[in-house]
Amino acid sequence: MRNAFADEIGKLATDDKDIVLLSGDIGNRLFDKFQQKFSQRFVNCGVAEANMTGVAAGLAMTGLKPVTYSIAAFNTHRCLEQIRVDLCYHNLPVTIIGVGGGLSYAGLGYTHHASEDLGALRLFPNMTVLCPCDANELRGALRAAVTHHGPVYIRMGKKGEPDIHHGVPDFAIGKGLKVKEGDDICILGVGSILSEVLKADTLLTEQGISSSIYSFPSVKPLDEELLQKVFNRFPLVVSVEEHTRLGGTGAAIAEWLVDTYLSNAGAFLRLALPDKVFNEGGDQYYARESLGLTGKQIFDKILAKVKIISK
Repeated sequence: MRNAFADEIGKLATDDKDIVLLSGDIGNRLFDKFQQKFSQRFVNCGVAEANMTGVAAGLAMTGLKPVTYSIAAFNTHRCLEQIRVDLCYHNLPVTIIGVGGGLSYAGLGYTHHASEDLGALRLFPNMTVLCPCDANELRGALRAAVTHHGPVYIRMGKKGEPDIHHGVPDFAIGKGLKVKEGDDICILGVGSILSEVLKADTLLTEQGISSSIYSFPSVKPLDEELLQKVFNRFPLVVSVEEHTRLGGTGAAIAEWLVDTYLSNAGAFLRLALPDKVFNEGGDQYYARESLGLTGKQIFDKILAKVKIISK
């Protein structure tokens, strides 16, 4: 995804002279082309993410459209106060790009895990929170973000994520995207974990269970129209995300479900990371397997729930 971001931000900056890219001292070679073409619109703010957020706020107040870029755990957790007070309080058009969301940097330890970021940022008024599933969806999310009148957080993966969409989808803030039509259950995948959801779907199909699958990139605002549709139609709706089950997308949907009267709503299953510190070494797949989010594990949990509600 990060290569797609570098390419797309360069294209957008060509057409929009107000776009400014700020880096937290990472991705410098990734942005060589951007720096060569827009030398006055690239700022390396160093290992100082809170300061970078404040600089972005100042630039936005002059009419520019700053985009900040760093590892997701760094430009969210380290600068929550600056995001809340500098960006959200003033409702400024700053796009925060968090690279390596979820467990993408699992091998570097807990300091690099971004497993609470979606929940933390969706609490702030005026903040939009997006979590694209692949490089194509990222391009659509970035295009929407730089034209949005307010702060946007985009949590993306790192590299090597398989393409879910064939080309850039018709992306809109507050809308989900259909990946597959099915009749028995509905699965809402958030971010790059959607590739594991599709593996689970293959196993469900072998069991005679037909799944409708949606990419659900808009964590805030939610696609309430889609939620009403699927909860009224399916006996089971499942959310899957590489984020702690506390405060994430599944929690946001559960809050919406409690606050919305649906007389015949289907059951809801939230699949996410457990509320625990994961301090083992290993790559992203190892971390997912250890914490119960591989395709086979997702399949097992969904199948168990289907058996319960079918009784």
